[in-house]
Amino acid sequence: MRLNKIMKASILAICFSVFSLSNLFAQVEDPVRFKMNIEKLENSTYELIFEAEIDDKWHLYGQYFDFGGPRPLYFSFDENENYRLIDSVAELGDVIHEYDDVFEVNVAYFAKQAKFVQKIEVLTDKGFNITGEISGQACYDDGACVTIGDDILFEINGGASIENQETIEAKTPVIVKENKFASSTEEKSSLLGFFFLSFLFGIIGILTPCVFPMIPMTISVFMNKSEKRSRGILKAIIFGLSITLLYTLVGVIVSLTSAGANFTTVLSTHWIPNLIFFVLFLVFAASLFGLFEMVLPSGLANKADAQVDKGGMLSAFFMALTTVIVSFSCTGPIIGALLVEAASGNVLEPLIGMFGFGLGFALPFTFLALVPRLISKLPKSGGWLNAVKVVMGFILLAFSLKYFSNIDQNYHLGILSRDVYLAIWIVIFVLLGIYLLGKIKFSHDSDVQHIGFFRMLLAMVSFVFVIYLVPGLFGANLTPIAGLLPPKTSQKFDLTAQKSSSSESVGYYCESPDYADVLHMAYNVNGYFDYEQAFECAKSQNLPVLLYFTGHSCSNCKKMQAEIWSDPTINDYFNNKLVVAALYVDEKSIELPKEKWFSSSKDNKLKKKLGDANADIQIVNFNTNTQPYYVLISPDGKVLAEPMTYELNPEKFLNFLNKGIEEFENPAEE
Repeated sequence: MRLNKIMKASILAICFSVFSLSNLFAQVEDPVRFKMNIEKLENSTYELIFEAEIDDKWHLYGQYFDFGGPRPLYFSFDENENYRLIDSVAELGDVIHEYDDVFEVNVAYFAKQAKFVQKIEVLTDKGFNITGEISGQACYDDGACVTIGDDILFEINGGASIENQETIEAKTPVIVKENKFASSTEEKSSLLGFFFLSFLFGIIGILTPCVFPMIPMTISVFMNKSEKRSRGILKAIIFGLSITLLYTLVGVIVSLTSAGANFTTVLSTHWIPNLIFFVLFLVFAASLFGLFEMVLPSGLANKADAQVDKGGMLSAFFMALTTVIVSFSCTGPIIGALLVEAASGNVLEPLIGMFGFGLGFALPFTFLALVPRLISKLPKSGGWLNAVKVVMGFILLAFSLKYFSNIDQNYHLGILSRDVYLAIWIVIFVLLGIYLLGKIKFSHDSDVQHIGFFRMLLAMVSFVFVIYLVPGLFGANLTPIAGLLPPKTSQKFDLTAQKSSSSESVGYYCESPDYADVLHMAYNVNGYFDYEQAFECAKSQNLPVLLYFTGHSCSNCKKMQAEIWSDPTINDYFNNKLVVAALYVDEKSIELPKEKWFSSSKDNKLKKKLGDANADIQIVNFNTNTQPYYVLISPDGKVLAEPMTYELNPEKFLNFLNKGIEEFENPAEE
């Protein structure tokens, strides 16, 4: 009876969490809205006033509480020589202080409303702007949390307050006048792929020194001769389901805390989370190399193990809990790497990833418990188990560069070019091959007396991969892994760079594209980075526009460019039959001219950066924030063909272009 109650409670808890998650996805409103005013005090002193309106049953965390808890509220002011801050932001609202059982720290938060004040001293008589950002976290009473934020803008010395500025009154530009096609997209294929990847990592987690030796001991619990066989089978099934549920619950928590509408975009593009992820991957790799072990408190395992000794059906659940805790020193880096990658993608990925990992991790245990005679056929424990960890360490070390590359590309630092990135990968996988041959030894490795067939095969794969990478140093596309590499435009040394013959005949390239000093088109494609400039050119040349919504951190965008843009026929279409507009949704360094600033008709926030504006234009006009996203549109705003997302088949993409061009040249009669 107790077991049934516990299992039902666990399932209901996860179902309720998933239901809450789906409700959050359906909402686009922000639970916290800031109203900003400015008041002048004596002399040259002013007060910047931030009044927060908080939805019912939501609470906004304040600025000051113990480290290690939820994300505190943070006011960031851009540097400006025309003023200086006096002290820090003061909290004038009613602050609620309490102990948080989840984070195990004392927290401070606001409910319904809050007020914050920052004093400044103005150092000039001229007019100027104070800009910056507000960021923080708000949580619902049921535990669901979202990231909140807003832009800071004040005009000083005779300027209008933020509510009255004309530039903010303009809403999101509407560029679509007619759209007969569905405007939403699905990401089932990418989620399914991530599920299978996570499932594979769950199986790999079994093949680690912390887990593999536990298999006979764990299975013996379900082989008690004094119990009926049917009872042992039921215990094995409960054991497997419990492991899957435990890992899935971790995914639910991560998904719920990353359910904010703009959370994934910030996570994948801002330098702070990418730097954290880069360091985390290095730490995970170091752990797998044997530098240290990642362990949970031993008391957790002891308490769970004590419950196993009591027997009964409930012991299967606690056996699963003990297995998860004890195996964490080996599976922790794998789980962490999966969650880091998942949290920067689709908000459902942590849930799906942990379900896949838990299922892959639980299935071998459950299967062997059902067919225990197969245990005798398992390979014996040995040095090969630690070799699995080390191989994973090399792979995580290589993948860590992806996050540093995100920073480099998003902020145009020019540190990690494509060829330097590939050179580092070549060194990593050469070292991996040498390790597999037994020429490199880590602290937990045993001596390699001889090289087995499988180990030799893996070493060969590593060296073959290195040979495959080498042409990339000189500009080869490397299409299958293009999504993991910096874009082709960052290549410093490119022997393949040559102007296509088709581009020489381009007659519609009206003027030099804006922002070309920072942004670049790949594969010799001529195009623009501002939608207005592209439409003006298209009107003058009577050609359709190809809107290409992309991002510096978009792996699928880079992979699709390598496969599709490099095709000679498609490249000819881009340069002779269309006007291409590459609209980067994560461009952070380019600020629009003030006359182009607008407030979003979706979230009422000021859009002054090129990336923010492009992202809002895509969401409002096409009801999606998926990249890559291609839209063929006439200069007067008519969508000419069903928009296309990720597609690696050149024929299908060419068919998409032909349909749009045909509709443009011979519009169907209504």
